[in-house]
Amino acid sequence: MQNEPLIRRVGIVGTGLIGSSWAALFLSRGLDVVATDPAPQAEQKLREYVTRAWPALAQLGLAKDASLERLSFNADLKAAVGEVDFIQENGPEREDFKVKLFAELDDLVPVHAILASSSSGLMMSAIQQRCRRPERCVIGHPFNPPHLIPLVEVVGGAATSRDTIERAENFYTRMGKRTIRLNKEIPGHVANRLQAALWREVVHLVDQGVISVGDADAAVSWGPGLRWGVMGPNLLFHLGGGQGGIEHFLAHLSGPFSRWWDDLGHPVLTPELKDRLIQGVKAEAAGRTIAELEKQRDDLLIRLLALRALPDSRPHP
Repeated sequence: MQNEPLIRRVGIVGTGLIGSSWAALFLSRGLDVVATDPAPQAEQKLREYVTRAWPALAQLGLAKDASLERLSFNADLKAAVGEVDFIQENGPEREDFKVKLFAELDDLVPVHAILASSSSGLMMSAIQQRCRRPERCVIGHPFNPPHLIPLVEVVGGAATSRDTIERAENFYTRMGKRTIRLNKEIPGHVANRLQAALWREVVHLVDQGVISVGDADAAVSWGPGLRWGVMGPNLLFHLGGGQGGIEHFLAHLSGPFSRWWDDLGHPVLTPELKDRLIQGVKAEAAGRTIAELEKQRDDLLIRLLALRALPDSRPHP
């Protein structure tokens, strides 16, 4: 876009798991990052997280000007966001909280700045309702951990301008992200709804005694999950149709799929079922700590991302 304001300084509002990961990513791309969070020890926890994430980001490749020294922190919201070009908000997933926060941010940040929320399921039309400049507010929903997982869902609200959506997409793309644009708002956006649909059936199968928690995870990660890391289900089913492609696939397998859809479960997360899931996950973890499991996840993600970065491995829109 011509005359698009440059984004050099990003404000991170809320420095929990998602906010800290965003901060690490933006720093790795050579930006100045100012973070704010009123929670006790927020700055210490943020800096510890960014330091832990830095070696992984270095493996993926740091921008020339990337530096941990470009991170600053100010617990005072007004002082923190007064000179930013872009806000990435990561506060509690409560509509009332975000409505109030965005109205406050709208009065504090420069008029050219974009206000983006990491909300995993709330609608921007609701969040922006009390803003004086709602046209610059947008959802930029990442996936955990944002400094590694490329996907960002970009969703405008009823009052969001097309210019804001395009500027947000351009910015995230420059940060190395893979954006998808939702044409309309829907609770949970897209990828979380897909996750919810799969997990619902996993929970149902566990509840019915069909499979253990660990084997359900293996069924996903060692089966279709491996393929989903390469192509989405629609394109994979195109291959599943052989030389006839998706037309052949639908002609021969739409009937079985329809019958499976009719038979999918509707589990209720009772205390007993929750306990079964908890015990199953603990058995699968086999004594490994959260930190150890995170390292295993991140090491494999880095290797997969390195493969996906090869020119002939990139997905084509």
